[in-house]
Amino acid sequence: MENKKIILFDGVCNLCNSSVQFVIKRDSKDVFRYAALQSEVGQELVSQRHIDTSKVDSIILIEPGVAYYTKSDAALEIAKELGGFWKLTTIFTWIPTSIRNAIYDFVAKNRYKWFGKEESCMIPTPELKAKFLG
Repeated sequence: MENKKIILFDGVCNLCNSSVQFVIKRDSKDVFRYAALQSEVGQELVSQRHIDTSKVDSIILIEPGVAYYTKSDAALEIAKELGGFWKLTTIFTWIPTSIRNAIYDFVAKNRYKWFGKEESCMIPTPELKAKFLG
């Protein structure tokens, strides 16, 4: 896990699970590891960083030894790591964070209504299990 960036995600959200699958398929440099916010590992990582999950409950990117990113900043940092075409998403950093996060929060608030919700966190396939923490 050393030097791996950790994506914490809402494990019961269909949009979040689809987003994780999207990143896994494009993470050719094996940069990321994953944990559901609801998992023990996810709760521990959030607690260590004093992150208020009542304000951020969909995606958090943790960089080892550096910092963590939330909301639209997390999404843009993840996209940047995917390289290629996805690196172009950094153009959105020119949009003020308050505007980006307002849009992000709107989608996050409606994600269960629009994309559905599972009863429990996704269980990774045996091939992907090594990429998930906990």
